[in-house]
Amino acid sequence: MQIDLNLFPNGRTKALTMSYDDGVTDDIRLIDILNRHSIKGTFHLNAGLFGKADWSRLAESEIKATYAGHEISAHGYTHQALASIPDTGVIAEIMQDREKLEELTGGPIRGMSYAFGSVDERVLAMLPMLGIEYGRVVETTGGFGLPADFLRWQGTCHHNDRLLERGDEFLSQGWHPLMYVWGHSYEFSGDNNWDLIEAFCAKMGGHEDIWYATNIEICDYVKALRGLKFTARQDAVYNPAALDLWIRVNGEAQEVKGGETIAFSAGDSA
Repeated sequence: MQIDLNLFPNGRTKALTMSYDDGVTDDIRLIDILNRHSIKGTFHLNAGLFGKADWSRLAESEIKATYAGHEISAHGYTHQALASIPDTGVIAEIMQDREKLEELTGGPIRGMSYAFGSVDERVLAMLPMLGIEYGRVVETTGGFGLPADFLRWQGTCHHNDRLLERGDEFLSQGWHPLMYVWGHSYEFSGDNNWDLIEAFCAKMGGHEDIWYATNIEICDYVKALRGLKFTARQDAVYNPAALDLWIRVNGEAQEVKGGETIAFSAGDSA
């Protein structure tokens, strides 16, 4: 029996997520592009900087409507480099950011990207106690793999790093599970390359084999997949999660609903 944990909801073979930092007014234009192609994004915000004119930050009153349908995530209350401040500062940066963002969204904020990519072992050890389940760094892989450690989540690429070429590779080659793109929306205005993200989203949107997901949706789903409980002979599986999950059994897609135990029949054996 060959079991592969490599499928997304409804048996999709690939996933795409977008990740943008800082909460600036250019996000409005970016979200319009994403929405037109039914692509989801995660937006990492500094709640202590809302409305700051020097960085064209969105006002607090604009947040909920602007990011509707996408994930709002933490980025530090005042955008401090976490690895360079005391423990009390780390706690304040994360918890104050969470508290304000949760006040606006009405739900728990469970992920973040690290301001300046600044994180170290001391900070990483604190994050689970602060309710953070994933954290994106600035280093990228250039590939399409799933992270081994969601608190050290490396994306595929920054959007200025061969984005269209990487998109073509993701679409054309067999099993590439995840493409993760990150950046700052103000860079499109500064670099005068809004056409780049327009072309990328037009290319990537509308594919039936791609799951368009937020960072937290991917984190939750993959962690649930990794939490499936198999018998020693791998002839049955129990799904303790609330999520319905998909796996491959001898090359065939198999759904395992939340709370369900299923046995693999003789017909599943190759």
